[in-house]
Amino acid sequence: MTLPKPGTYYFPWELSQAPDGDALRTFGRLSLYDVTESRATLTAQQGSEQHQVLVCTKLVEPFQAQAGCLYLVLGELDQQEGRPVVRARVLTCVEGLRLPLLERAVGEQRLYLRGRGGRP
Repeated sequence: MTLPKPGTYYFPWELSQAPDGDALRTFGRLSLYDVTESRATLTAQQGSEQHQVLVCTKLVEPFQAQAGCLYLVLGELDQQEGRPVVRARVLTCVEGLRLPLLERAVGEQRLYLRGRGGRP
């Protein structure tokens, strides 16, 4: 039995660059949760732009959805109706996490991996 890949960090505004089926991690504030459709929408701000991340929640239900709270999602990317959707394996509330520090840590990890010849 092989374990799934740990997931490459993608910022919400980078999801269109992620390969289909790729294991990834991303984040956003829960703005909408539709339990009947098993779909959540996370939002993230980059400068003046707001980005949405659609998340399929079938594999992580039931979960305590807290609108407005920050969530970290680990899963695989699927294209559904021409839009990227993250099929969540893990969906965790990380309210209180300092996003600037997370973004800096991801940047440092990417630099490290590039230096080793790995994928950023």
